[in-house]
Amino acid sequence: MDRANRKVRVGIVVSDSADKTVTVEVRDAKRHPKYGKTVPVRTKFHAHDEKNDAHVGDTVRIVETRPLSKTKRWRVEEVVERAR
Repeated sequence: MDRANRKVRVGIVVSDSADKTVTVEVRDAKRHPKYGKTVPVRTKFHAHDEKNDAHVGDTVRIVETRPLSKTKRWRVEEVVERAR
């Protein structure tokens, strides 16, 4: 599979209630354009989880993919760390 130009994100699963879908929250920090202060940014992605392997609290790596549904544009590549 060609992964040379696919976006990759690491985030925490915040919902796994849907079948084969998880909601992943990715946290980042951006500089404010005018004031220069670092501002925390959270973004939520719906990702395809074929084996229903990821659960709430797990840290996962998601990869950009073709549109799988109205909201799903990402796929879970691996579970980086399990929730305690």
